Amino acid sequence: MCTIVQEPNLILRGKAHEIPVAEITKSAIRKVISDMKTALHREPDGVAIAAPQIAEPVRMFIVAGFVFDLKKKNITGTPTPDKIFINPEITKRSKETFWAKGEGCLSVRWIYGTTKRNKSVTVRAVGEDGKTFTMSGTGLLSQIFQHEIDHLDGILFVDHAKDIRHMTDEEVQEYQDEMEMMKRNK
Repeated sequence: MCTIVQEPNLILRGKAHEIPVAEITKSAIRKVISDMKTALHREPDGVAIAAPQIAEPVRMFIVAGFVFDLKKKNITGTPTPDKIFINPEITKRSKETFWAKGEGCLSVRWIYGTTKRNKSVTVRAVGEDGKTFTMSGTGLLSQIFQHEIDHLDGILFVDHAKDIRHMTDEEVQEYQDEMEMMKRNK
């Protein structure tokens, strides 16, 4: 069973190692991907997860498929699969920034804050098929890309957030309910 590592575990503070492209299709990396998906989907409020969050110090993160469905307003009923980003790097950042309210982390549970993020970013990564791809994101997706790549560099959102606070039990329940409804309604 893979558990999500919590702050102050030192693995969250290290710089993750690149994955050699030849290793991507091998069983060890396939297992890490499977464990990351399991951990992510166990959390009702999870939108993405980085490998260090399950104690694997490699440069990889996953974005939950429903995030892309929200962006596309997917009404086909066929959910978009989770997207794997291996050895990701931000290749372009907008000069325009925004204050992302309510940013949280599966490794810093139920603590939220406001972070300054670029409004849009472009990421180049390798997919689980071993092929390089580029993807741009704005708003929530841009925020996710920046948050997850920070994880790969040993940075947590609380390192640069303002207005940090703990959610009450009631707020946690309301948030989890809202996320479940969002996932169902896309």
